[in-house]
Amino acid sequence: MLLIIGTVRLPAGNLDIARPVMKRMVDASRSEPGCVEYVYAEDVFDPGLIHVKEIWTDQSALDRHFAISHIAEWRAAWPELGIGDRDLRVYEVGEPRRT
Repeated sequence: MLLIIGTVRLPAGNLDIARPVMKRMVDASRSEPGCVEYVYAEDVFDPGLIHVKEIWTDQSALDRHFAISHIAEWRAAWPELGIGDRDLRVYEVGEPRRT
């Protein structure tokens, strides 16, 4: 499994226009084969900071995700939304266990 975690940043004043765009991205990604989890979350202490968490079954699923049309639409929206700083990292992880 692949775990992607990180952040993206946009001007806090753009959050209202960004939410529907982010929702379309999240909903479309969650429906993809191989997507286990896909989450964007606003930081409660740092307006404009969005935490990203994705879990994919394997590299093939992630590769298909990067080639799908809603990724291109999402990336095309970045200039209007003011998305600048992105810090996303991919980790290979084993099967989950309860703690």
